[in-house]
Amino acid sequence: MTVNAEPATSAAGISQTWRDLPAAQQPDWPDPAALRDVLAELQTYPPLVFAGECDQLRDQLGAVARGEAFLLQGGDCAEAFDAVSAEHIRNKLKTLLQMSAVLTYAASVPVVKVGRIAGQYSKPRSKPTETRDGVTLPVYRGDSVNGFEFTPESRTPDPERLKRMYHASAATLNLVRAFTTGGYADLRQVHAWNQDFVRSSPSGQRYEALAREIDRAMSFMHACGVDPEEFKTVEFFSSHEALVLDYESSLTRTDSRTGKLYDVSGHMVWIGERTRQLDHAHIEFAAQVSNPIGVKLGPSTTPEEALALIDRLDPERIPGRLTFISRMGADKVRDRLPALVEKVTASGARVAWVSDPMHGNTFEAASGHKTRRFDDVLDEVKGFFEVHKALGTHPGGIHVELTGDDVTECVGGGDEIFVDDLHQRYETACDPRLNRSQSLDLAFLVAEMYRDQ
Repeated sequence: MTVNAEPATSAAGISQTWRDLPAAQQPDWPDPAALRDVLAELQTYPPLVFAGECDQLRDQLGAVARGEAFLLQGGDCAEAFDAVSAEHIRNKLKTLLQMSAVLTYAASVPVVKVGRIAGQYSKPRSKPTETRDGVTLPVYRGDSVNGFEFTPESRTPDPERLKRMYHASAATLNLVRAFTTGGYADLRQVHAWNQDFVRSSPSGQRYEALAREIDRAMSFMHACGVDPEEFKTVEFFSSHEALVLDYESSLTRTDSRTGKLYDVSGHMVWIGERTRQLDHAHIEFAAQVSNPIGVKLGPSTTPEEALALIDRLDPERIPGRLTFISRMGADKVRDRLPALVEKVTASGARVAWVSDPMHGNTFEAASGHKTRRFDDVLDEVKGFFEVHKALGTHPGGIHVELTGDDVTECVGGGDEIFVDDLHQRYETACDPRLNRSQSLDLAFLVAEMYRDQ
């Protein structure tokens, strides 16, 4: 992330029309007065990102929409306050940088790098409550709302957590900025990113071979007197689901340069499958801000709904403004996605098409662990590429839940995890994530698919 633009500083201007509409997946705050006090305080806080940075990301996503670049978006299912440490953040960033290096070099495509990071503290849930041993409590909705521990005190929504979310996001962004501009992200570090990994992992060994090729290419350029500044730092953007609208609205500011509204909680925000109703509050809110907007599209999405979302969220048809993130499931993507892509393309809209191969492929193992098969994740990505190849359109990117840690949450992969291994390091608070080895496996396979387009 580069800091070269004026922040959006004014807290005034955001319309509250979304409050008059149904808002799914919102916390049941027990103390409205306490919530009002927290929101009033949040409105005085500085922006977490700058409006100019959001515009830079929009321009880069415009290249994705035009078929000139590829989006890599990834990170935790749900961030945790106790995971805001240099080690955790470095490991996630390292994994994304390695995946980006694989995609850029092996697929010969510019990669736009966006983390599910510094704001992904809220989660939509299928049920409002959870019952254990006859005790029913509110479901865990992410650290921004309540705690994971199954007690009445922990599970009671607490608006003070919204302030903790802001401060955790700020600390995370500070670390990300330091890593990406302070030398750690220098492309000449491709071997250093792998030192702890190469000996024990097949994907790490494959990555090391690619890193040697990159080294040779860079040595050749250096011998020719070429040493681009672009190799020394990296542009890295933050994103999260704009779920808790009280928080997002409180961090919406008017840009002093243009007078436009920006949600300065992150560079890009997306609307989930459970909250994308056209006449509901989340779409109303997203239509007002100028950030790049993503919308998750599940298998029930109709072409008419997709076109209506474009009219609502991207009326000026600005490339990079709107990203459609398909999450169909491996068994449905080849049947459900073509009609959407075909109709949207025929309309003349220039959206970025991205595959989320995670959320449609979840199942419960006999042990009770929620998990995903790596082969299903891969198959959905394959289906996504096949659809775009058949239609002559651009497969614009992938959106994945991953971690830089060696967790055992998804089964399969080159360094295979079996169902009986899930208990060993099952650390997610919500959905299962790809570990570092599986993430690199996916990057290599996606690079091959992209080359074959």
